[in-house]
Amino acid sequence: MRYYHAHLYYEDAAGLAAARQLAEAGAARFELRVGRFHEKPVGPHPKWSCQLSFAPEHFGKIVPWLALNRGELDIFVHLGTDDDLFDHTQGVIWLGHSHPLDLSGFTADT
Repeated sequence: MRYYHAHLYYEDAAGLAAARQLAEAGAARFELRVGRFHEKPVGPHPKWSCQLSFAPEHFGKIVPWLALNRGELDIFVHLGTDDDLFDHTQGVIWLGHSHPLDLSGFTADT
């Protein structure tokens, strides 16, 4: 495992503002990289989203903090092994509600 991603899910201007606030607070507190704030579904994600990237050694501090501070945001957390199908199906944690992903772009690594 090389990394973790936490995708903040939102669907309107209020959710976007909440995601920006959470991402900024997380970046100020932890070693994480904040990605772009999408205002449409991107890739397998069914809602607008922003990706937070962080190293595995920070998982134990970042994910509990996200769980406690996410407000109304749903967060999709997955590991990064370079097998996208596995990472988005078997290596996942949901904070809040789960949402079906569009996995049609992924193939199983063998």
